[in-house]
Parts: sequence; structure tokens; C-alpha cells
Amino acid sequence: MSLSEQEIIRREKLQKLTDLGIDAFPAAEYKITDSTKSIKQDFQEGKKVVIAGRLMSRRIQGKASFAELQDSEGKIQVYFNRDEICTGEDKTLYNEVYKHLLDIGDIIGIEGELFNTQVGEMTVKVTDFQILTKTLRPLPQPRTDENGVVHDAFNDPELRYRQRYVDLIVNPHVKETFVKRTKMYTAMRQFFNDAGYIEVETPVLQAIPGGAAARPFITHHNALDIPLYMRIANELYLKRLIVGGFDGVYEFSKNFRNEGMDRTHNPEFTVMEIYVAYKDYYWMMDFTEKMIEHCAIAVNGTTKAQFGDQEIDFKAPYARVSMTEAILKYTGFDITGKSEQELFDFAKSIGIEVNETMGKGKLIDEIFGEKCEGNFIQPTFITDYPVEMSPLTKKHRTQEGLTERFELMVCGKEIANAYSELNDPIDQRERFEDQLKLAEKGDDEAGQFIDEDFLRALEYGMPPTSGMGIGMDRLIMFLTNNPSIQEVLFFPQMKPEKTVAKVELGEDEKVILEVLNSQEEPFELNEVKNRSQLSGKKWDKASKTLTKNNLVKVDKIDEVLWMKLV
Repeated sequence: MSLSEQEIIRREKLQKLTDLGIDAFPAAEYKITDSTKSIKQDFQEGKKVVIAGRLMSRRIQGKASFAELQDSEGKIQVYFNRDEICTGEDKTLYNEVYKHLLDIGDIIGIEGELFNTQVGEMTVKVTDFQILTKTLRPLPQPRTDENGVVHDAFNDPELRYRQRYVDLIVNPHVKETFVKRTKMYTAMRQFFNDAGYIEVETPVLQAIPGGAAARPFITHHNALDIPLYMRIANELYLKRLIVGGFDGVYEFSKNFRNEGMDRTHNPEFTVMEIYVAYKDYYWMMDFTEKMIEHCAIAVNGTTKAQFGDQEIDFKAPYARVSMTEAILKYTGFDITGKSEQELFDFAKSIGIEVNETMGKGKLIDEIFGEKCEGNFIQPTFITDYPVEMSPLTKKHRTQEGLTERFELMVCGKEIANAYSELNDPIDQRERFEDQLKLAEKGDDEAGQFIDEDFLRALEYGMPPTSGMGIGMDRLIMFLTNNPSIQEVLFFPQMKPEKTVAKVELGEDEKVILEVLNSQEEPFELNEVKNRSQLSGKKWDKASKTLTKNNLVKVDKIDEVLWMKLV
């Protein structure tokens, strides 16, 4: 393992602590009495407290030092005084341990009492401290200057997502997003539970991937010697439970789709699906808008949320527009009664990429997605989808060729999808067979299986039912003003991290680095060469090795060559 200079120094400090008989990773419970938040909420001068957290900054001035401690709820100033901590002759705990062997990022426990500084800042005066965890890597240290400008911020998206643990430490606002996410889940559960519906769990590994049009991940079960699929949806299992006699069931479902990644898609994502017996999609629209209003208030304290330059109001009721009306409004084309060829020709004529594998449903979906979707900023129900787009939905009770389905659009994106569920097993079989034909035609998102057990369940009788699925990740994006799904997932999927080739440095290379490390400013190249006292041949070889491996950089300024560390 190749270590940086700072990492080497921290390991040396760890060894010195061990030599002093100090365990830098103690096992015993550290009993905390207060947090930074509780101290600030109920501040009492002279109160004795025990707190723990990370050392985030410090200003050492001889025998005294002001530092900043950060726990899970915030930061507070702490004051270290040598004579308060080391009351006897032995000053090692302050002079050696605190001043020289602690680093920014170390986790420490503090005993002390509260006081206000002369400028009125709430502070803990330390009477004793204990190292709870010695950190072996330095934290990024963003700092804000007197003009409010942040320097050295840890804001590279790839680094932040890959090292979320660092992101959460140095960017406190990130944690707030995930706190709000939990509030949303809690509020939604409460809403469903209050309505009398039951939270359930269904299989993640499925013999037949069903309930959605999507490409699954495939694995293999060795004991049964069969392929299994990561679920693309939990719909068919929840409907089985409605057949079994539950009036209402819901599940927060981890789903997996082997498809593209972008700002609104991750291969692993969370959907909440709910199914309620004896209801239809009209009832579900009313239920959904009330539920989302409830969640918005729980998360933000108001129905309004800022998203980019748009203010979204989640207060019910929401506008309702049929898909036919939406396409007609934004394209001038009426899809009613149109053949597959007519839809194909129209889509092509307005610049949509089409191919021969696309059926009527896919073509209509592409037209709507390309020309209509982005226009619906405020929460809007798009209703009455064509039957070709909705293989699990009841046909519309009054309009031929349509189904009783809605999608909830916010900021031009779908966040919820709901049906009056198809419960006719004969009709359902025909829809599955139509999907098979599309799959054979080349549509890799069409259903490629017929779930015979699900059809058998329907033959035992499923009551009239309405179901709804909501994308939890997208919803929290809109409620927290995050334009990327990666911002609301603790650990979004990433490409494998590129491994940096280890550089074996010889003594000559180390000599050059030692010279460059002796000051922060660049050196004239000739001065480095002279200080290194290397022969011409050795200098050429060592300096080339360092520049080739991007460890040092040479710049030409006003005809003078300068060398510096990268």
C-alpha cells in the first residue's frame, strides 16, 4: 500500500500514542451526557458535560487552545487549557498528546463545563479528554474567508458519491437531505397505517420478473439450478395478497433494472407500491394527492418546495389531463383510433427516433415523453392511457381503446403510476401474450414471461382494486431541491474506482522530494538540482520518474524553469 506523507506521519503518531500506553481505539463504552444541540438549546453556565465527536479545527496558543468539536447534531467550540487538564506536574496529556499527537478528524471524548467567552460564544472548558479513534487519513478542510468565499471545498461529485462518509463529515447540509428522506418515509407510513393498510414484504429474487416493462438483472440459484431475477417490481406479489383477503397492502420496495444511468435513474432504486381493494383510479387520485401533501408538510413544514428556479406547490387538488388531450395540445395530433403505422409515421415526422421493434404503446410513450412530459411542472395527473401502454390495467369503462390509469407528473418527470387494476384473468392472459409478441419483435423492455401462478391467483378472484407506485427517490429530489438522483442516495452506483499504479521511488527520487517539501513555494529547477547533489545522469533519471508519475511539475515562467510538488 502506497501512503502519502500525511498518512505516514499519522501512523507514526499512532505508534507514539501506543508507546505512551494510550489505546487509540478503546473498546469501552464512552458515556455521553449531552450533544452539541442539547447544550445550545439548554445552555447553563458552569454545567458539567460529557460530549464526544470529531476535532474539526484548532488554534493553539502556547498553553491554551480553542478548538471545534463536531458530533452528529452540529459543532461547538471547546477550550483546552494546559493547567486545567494537567493539574499536576506531568503535562504530557496537553504538551504531547493534544499539541502534537492529535490531528483534525480525530474522534475524542471531552469532559468539561460550560462557559461563555467574552464575545458571547457558548464554549466547553475541557477538564479531561480521551482519544476514542485516531484517524489515519486527513480530512478535506473547506474554509470560508472573510468575504464568505469557500476554499478547498469537497464538492467534486464523483468523490462525494464515492466517499459519502467524507461528504457527510465536511458538508453538513448533505446530512439534512437524508434526514428529510427519513421524515418522508415516516410520514408516508403514518398516512397508510392511519388508513388501516398493512406494510408487507415480498421476494426480491423472483423466478419470473413481472409487474413492469424493464430489463432485469439475472442471477443463478445453485441449489435449485434455476435462473432467478432481481425484481423489477413487486406488483404481482402484492396483488396475490389482495386475492388472499387483505383490504390494503403496501411495501417500500428495492427494485433493480438493468438499464441506463442518468440524473434521474439508478439501477437500484426504491418504489412504494400500495394496493387497496374495492377502489378505482379516481379514488386513488384523491388518496395520492392528499398523501403527497401530507408528506411535503412533514418534510418541509409547508406544501411549497423550491426546485431549481421553480416553486412547486404540492397542495391538493392537482390538475387532471388525459394523455390524448396532452398530445393533442402540444403536437396538434389526435392519437385516437390511429394505427401503428400512422403513429410510426407521425413520430418520425416530428423528429423522434423510431424503429420497427416499437409497438403502438412504445410509439405513444415516445411522443408523449418527447413533446409533452416536460411541460407539466406543477403536480399534474396524466390520465387515461392507451391500452397498448398498460398491460396490467382495466380497460376504460366509457372510452374505447383507453385504460383507467394515471401518472403523476412533477417538473416534467413521472413520480407516480396508478391503475384500476386488471382483475379479469382471461383479459390479463391476452395482455401478457401481446407483450410476448412485442418481445419477439425485438422490444427488450416488453414482458418476456407469462406468470402462470399469477394468472391462477386471478382465477380464484381478485376484488376490484386500485394500485399505485411512487418513485421515492424522485419525490425526495423534488422536496429537497436536488436535481440529481445521486444526491438523495447514500451510495449511488458508480463505475469501478480506477486503481492508481504504485510508484516505487528510489533514494534519488526521495532526495528531490525532500528538497521540494522543505518549503511551500516552488523552487527554481537549478536550485533543486544543486541541493540534491545528484550527478547529471542520476538527476535526469530521478526527475523524469517524478514528472512521469505526476508527483512533481516543471513550469517555465519568464525563461526560468520552476519545479514544484503536484
